[in-house]
Amino acid sequence: MKKKIAVVGGSFTSESDISKNSAIQVSGMIDKNQYDVYTVFISHGDWMVQMPEGEFPIDKSDFSFQYKGEKITFDCVYNSIHGTPGEDGQMPGYWELLGLPYTSCGVFAGSLTFNKYATKTFIKSFGVKTADAVLIRPYDNINVDAIIEKVGLPCFVKPNNGGSSFGVSKVKVVEDMVPAIKKAFEEDTEVIIERFVKGIEVSVGAYEVEDGVHVLPITEIQTKNEFFDYQAKYEAGYSQEITPAQLPEKITAACKEETAKIYKCLGCFGICRVDFIISQNGDMNFLEINTNPGMSKASIVPKQIRAEGLKESEVFASIIEHSIKSRK
Repeated sequence: MKKKIAVVGGSFTSESDISKNSAIQVSGMIDKNQYDVYTVFISHGDWMVQMPEGEFPIDKSDFSFQYKGEKITFDCVYNSIHGTPGEDGQMPGYWELLGLPYTSCGVFAGSLTFNKYATKTFIKSFGVKTADAVLIRPYDNINVDAIIEKVGLPCFVKPNNGGSSFGVSKVKVVEDMVPAIKKAFEEDTEVIIERFVKGIEVSVGAYEVEDGVHVLPITEIQTKNEFFDYQAKYEAGYSQEITPAQLPEKITAACKEETAKIYKCLGCFGICRVDFIISQNGDMNFLEINTNPGMSKASIVPKQIRAEGLKESEVFASIIEHSIKSRK
């Protein structure tokens, strides 16, 4: 009998539509000869299984649903939720309580990595280089001069919790700092302001199976915009993603080694994507980690999987089986 896999997408944030698309894409790439695959969309309200006949509600008491008079339960959840509540540890905690295997980071790793400032602070203790940053909360007195003294100009202003480049600004002049902070606060209750690091931006996918952490080919990101913003990520013609990146062999090896180190230090699980700026002297400057990266055919990680000579279905199957074995 084939195992039943729930591929879950959606979100409580601006990333909901992107996440739903990822879930649809993942569902399409999982081998149907090996698994029965069900796509589930979650929102603040109902959690619905998408079936040919329509939508069927998930019973939140055990993450099951009724279909044609039969109760359908799952052997594993493939977590494709971007943002809250799937990437920040909330849904993993729920699945842990149910004893239901899932493919993403656990509660602590999800909560930690969802918070950019906390991740940077934590990862520094392992000797990982990362740019200076300032954290701002709504009740803080915003001292622009003190911020600039700490991080300099230009700098990046971002929501501290979140992804897909919503609410992100590159600030070049003093006058733009407060508007950028207000824009970031529209997406989150905390704002992180980071020093700009000049260099080559790269992104590296990694996942763990029984024989350890497997690091995928590196992608170099080149964009026509000021930075890899929402338009550059999701609209054609605004960026170029070169996979594998045309880097010196020594730099490639160092970047892959640093990716595996960060993955293990943060206690990650499933497919993650680590972003760096490689400075002119070859230093790896950690930007952030995405623990539920986009999974459309055009997304970075699937391109890296194909560049490795692998099939997405093979990688997803290995992660699903590893999840079932290690989390049952």
